[in-house]
This record gives sequence, structure tokens and C-alpha cells, in this order.
Amino acid sequence: MVSILQSLSKTVHLSLVLAIVLFLGLFFSDGGYGVFDQIFWSWLFRYLHVIAGVMWIGLLWYLNFVQIPSMPKIPDDQKPAIGKVIAPTVLFWFRWAALATIVTGLVVATLNGYVHQAMTLGIGSGGGKNAAIGIGMWLGLIMAYNVWFIIWPNQKRALGMVEVTPEVKAKSAKTAMLTSRINTLLSLPMLLSMVMAQNLY
Repeated sequence: MVSILQSLSKTVHLSLVLAIVLFLGLFFSDGGYGVFDQIFWSWLFRYLHVIAGVMWIGLLWYLNFVQIPSMPKIPDDQKPAIGKVIAPTVLFWFRWAALATIVTGLVVATLNGYVHQAMTLGIGSGGGKNAAIGIGMWLGLIMAYNVWFIIWPNQKRALGMVEVTPEVKAKSAKTAMLTSRINTLLSLPMLLSMVMAQNLY
């Protein structure tokens, strides 16, 4: 078991196997619920949506609650380890998790027949649940846009992945940080509206 836990790849694969075994046990314990029907696919994509969302928002909070506040405390000779190794890895998972969250969320909304009502914030369709999930979806889209089109391009310059002048590098670092803070600001309202839509209506 120790050898499995010492390898992230083996740990993730074992977690996946356990999840599949648990799914099969629960899904078929009562004879199944209509194998591979619309409900099944909606559940599967909601599960993937939650996994991607946990990765995305978890990394957003890691950046804002841990990495950014810690950077001034790190000695200058140790900072390249963050900028050259840790930050690029974090940003890889961060941006792809954002995209996966958006895609799976839109699939869930489409499968359940409320994508249009949600994107129009429930206008003309009774508001309530559609307005709540729509607000969450729009906040998520804004946040994902920020990740891919503001944070990531500026971080590439700030981390030296793209050669720029020191002035541009400093400006890019500040822009990326402030945009990341905007996403942190939007994260709680986004999560609130989605949980409300799922549980209060």
C-alpha cells in the first residue's frame, strides 16, 4: 500500500477503481436506474463537473490563500523554484480544470433541458431556479474567461515563459494577481447560486 501511496499516478488510478466499484455496487444494488439513459448521463457529467470544479476552485484558493501571500516571505534565491516549477504546474491544472468545469456544466444544463433558461437568467421562464443556476453559470464563464485570456497570458510573461522587459513582467504579475483576486471575489457567489439552484428550489 505504501508503494501505491508514494506514487500520485497509482493513487489516482486506485481512487478511480474504488469509485467505479462503489458506483457499480450502488447503481446495480437496486437493479440499476435505467442504464445509460438521460438520468445516467446527467449524473455522470454532474460528477465530472464537481470533480473539475473542486480542482479549479481549490487551485484558485491555493494561489490566493497560500502561494501569493507566501511569496514575499520566500528568500530570493528560492523563488525560482516556485516560478519555474510549482507555478507552471499549478497553472496547467488550473486552466484545464476551469475549461473542464465549464464544458461539463454546459453538458449537464443541456442534458437537463435548462441551458437556454439558465443563460437568459430565467427571464420568461419563471426565474427562481433558472435564475440561480444562470447566475452561477455566468459567473463561472466570466471566471474561466479571466483564467484563459487574462491570468494565463500575464502569468506566462510574469514567470518568464515569454521574454519581456522587467517593467512588462512586473505589470503582468500585478494584472494576473488582481484578476485572480477578482475570481476569488466571484467564487463564493458563484458556488452559492449553484448550490441554491440545486437544493432550495
